[in-house]
Formats: sequence, C-alpha cells, structure tokens
Amino acid sequence: MTSDTLILINTAVTILGVVVLITRFRLNPAVALVIGSIYLGLVVGLGPAKTISTITEGFGSIMAEVGLLIAFGVLLGSMLSEMNAIQRLVAHLLRLFGARGLPYALGLTIGTLLQSIFLDVLLVISAPLARKMAPHIGRHGAARIATAMAISLECGIVLMVPGVAALALAGVLGVPLGTMLLFGLIVVVPTIVISIFIMSTLFRLGFWDEAKDEAVFEEPDPELEPVSLDTSSLPATERLSKVGGVPRGTALASRAGTRTEPLLIVLFAPLLLSLALIATGAILEIVNVAIAPLVLITDPVFALLIAVLGTSVIGRLSVGQPRVEKAVVAGFRESGQILILTGVGGSLAATVATAGLGDILGQAFTANSFAPLLIVWAIAAVLHIAVGSVTISAITAAGILAPIAGVIGLDPILIALAAGAGSLFAVHVTSNTFWLLQSLLGQTTRGTLKTCTVGVSVASIVALGVTLILSIFI
Repeated sequence: MTSDTLILINTAVTILGVVVLITRFRLNPAVALVIGSIYLGLVVGLGPAKTISTITEGFGSIMAEVGLLIAFGVLLGSMLSEMNAIQRLVAHLLRLFGARGLPYALGLTIGTLLQSIFLDVLLVISAPLARKMAPHIGRHGAARIATAMAISLECGIVLMVPGVAALALAGVLGVPLGTMLLFGLIVVVPTIVISIFIMSTLFRLGFWDEAKDEAVFEEPDPELEPVSLDTSSLPATERLSKVGGVPRGTALASRAGTRTEPLLIVLFAPLLLSLALIATGAILEIVNVAIAPLVLITDPVFALLIAVLGTSVIGRLSVGQPRVEKAVVAGFRESGQILILTGVGGSLAATVATAGLGDILGQAFTANSFAPLLIVWAIAAVLHIAVGSVTISAITAAGILAPIAGVIGLDPILIALAAGAGSLFAVHVTSNTFWLLQSLLGQTTRGTLKTCTVGVSVASIVALGVTLILSIFI
C-alpha cells in the first residue's frame, strides 16, 4: 500500500508537473491537468481503469453542478454588453457618486453586479469610459481608476456569483450557489473598499510617478459627436471605438434610429431578479424552510434561466433579434473553454480525493485552526504566480484541500474563499488582463505592475484576512 509520504510527494510532483507543462512546454492547461490527473492516479495505485473512471466522473460531477450555470452566466453577459448596458452604467455612476467617489462605486459595481460579463469584454467596454473619467477624480486619478478596475475585475471572478471561477469553486467543493453568493458578497465588498483605500493612500505617499508610470494615450477627437454616427449595426466594442467611449448618458445610436434605449434598471432587472432569487434560496436553506414553489424559482439554474430569457426579450426589443442572436453565438463560443477547464479541474480534484490526500491532511489539522486556509491560499498563490490563471489556480488549490473539509469539519465555503483569495496574488505579465489594463488605461509596464500586480496582491491578502475572520463564526 502506498505510504502517506509517497502520496504527499506525488501530489506535489503532480502540481509541479502541471505548472511546468503549461509554462515551459506551452501545453494547453486543460490537457496538462488531465495528464497530471492520470499520473497521480497511476502512481498512487489506483490502476488504469480506476484512474480513468475517476477522471471522467470528476469531470461529469462538476459539469452537473455548474455547467449550465456557467453557460447561462456567459450568455447573460454577452447580451448585456451587446445592449450597451455597461457604458451607460458607468456614466450613471459618475453622475450619481461624483468623480472622487467613482473608484469605489465603479469597483463595487464591477466586482458584484457585472460578474456575468466575460472579463475581457467587460474590460474592453468599460476602460475607455474609465480613462475619460480619470482626470476628474483628482490627483493620481489614472492610477486610482486603474487600480479600482484591476482589483474589482479579478476579485469578482473568484469571489462573486456568477463569476466563472466562483461558480467553478462552488462546484468543486459542493458549496450551494446561494451560499457562495452570500458569503462571497460578505468578503468581496470590504476587500474591494479596503484595497482601493490602501492603494490610494500609497499613491498619495509617492508610490505613483506620472512621468514613469503613465503612457501617452492617443485619444479620439473630444469634439466628436457620438449621436451623429450610425453605429446601430455594430457590436458593442466596435461602437465604443467609433464614439471614443465618451460617457454622455445618451443613446449611442443615430438620431435617425427607430429604437429608444430602455431605462438602465430595465436592462439589469432580469440579472438583479436572478441574484435576489438565489440569495433568497440560500436564506431559506439556512432557516430550514422548504416550500415547493420557492424551491423551484430560487434554484440557481432556474433563476439564471429567468435572467437569460428576460434579458433576451429586452434585447430583442431594444437592439433587435439579429444582434441578440449574434451575442448568444459569441457567448457560447466564450463559454466552451471555461467549461472544459472547469471540468478538468474537477477531474484533478476527484483524483486527489480518491488518492487519500484528505485523510492524510485531516490528521494534521483541526477545524478551528487557520492552517488549512493558509495552506490553500498559499497553494493558489504559488500556482497563480507560475501559471497566470486565477481560475486554474483557484480550482486546483481548492481541489487539493477539498477532501479535508469533511474530515476535520471545516465548512467548504471557507476553502472556496481562501482559494479564491490566493489565486488573486501577483497578477503579472503572464496574465492577459495585465496587458489589457496596460494598453487600455494608458499605463507603462512599470505603472501596471503597481496598479495591477501590487493592487490585486493587496486585495488577495485583504480577502484572506476577511476570510480568516469569517472562519471564527462559521
């Protein structure tokens, strides 16, 4: 029988091997995770048949948990971006909170409400508007707005439903989605606010050098009148480039257009309704109330389906059926890679659990100890530094520690939050988000290392602290 020491060693070799395959040999992360799962299963004595069945069952199990949720979430975001909802929302935030309060308002909105939007799409859409607002925020406006966007984008993905990594973490660890929504909200709100405040303080103390950290950005002609252009047939990102992203709070279609844009609250009503239903379901579960009709409508799959259908109807009325259909096609294309990556992350988690790592680690820790949460945070942080993907690092770290949750009585939601927090650490040059933030917000590489790498790392540590405090009470 394989010794405990060999299981620990081979698990470490598996993780290292996956990192090397991705970083050194440029292998697709999904393929690397499957190879790692096969290696671990064989070396710990599961045998070929059991290894393959464990991998496939792990894949199928997590797809059953979150497959539809991820697909619905991405579709929802794709339609909202096509309807110009994000540009209008940011402009509304500016009017509502004023320029100086904008970094916090924008950060909280992106980190909570807008996580159904695919990250790169959300960044491309909102960055030009944020760049326009930076000069109005005051001293170090560019740095503060860039930091707020970096922190909120990354935190929302891993901590807030329906962020794709948050959905995946809930699936890997068997956390009810309503629970993930409620506790994710408890962690993400103070994390964003505290992190932005810390970074703003550092900038005031001299951490930001405009001459070295800001790049010259060629802006479109500010006198260009957006409503004079007929852009109604273009996708959201192309419309944005045509009009220069000026947040005027007006319709971006031509004056001759036949459709009137609906109120902003109408565009987001289906999404807000679905989140409210999911949260209600979690509360009912906590208080042990089971009413059949409520169980149905508060189920996350049903709630997000309502959001997708409602947004689709609003989209057809506001931008027309062809553009809604195009958004749906784009959403399906974007969700494919996310689904596969999430599934193979579940395969590795299942293999680790079957290998018996949970029993081994369970003997070393107790539920009232911070050690398991610190370890899962550290594993996710190291994986993220090496691989550059918050989703891969969060899922892998959670999967490794998931088996000990039941053994020591640790609530799986805490492992999910700690893994999400760790995966935020040191977003750097291996991340596509890093380069998008640099190019779209007018920063040098040095400046992006400060706003993105340092800023999100601060958020990682703050999120860990909030999670540790939360662990005292649950």
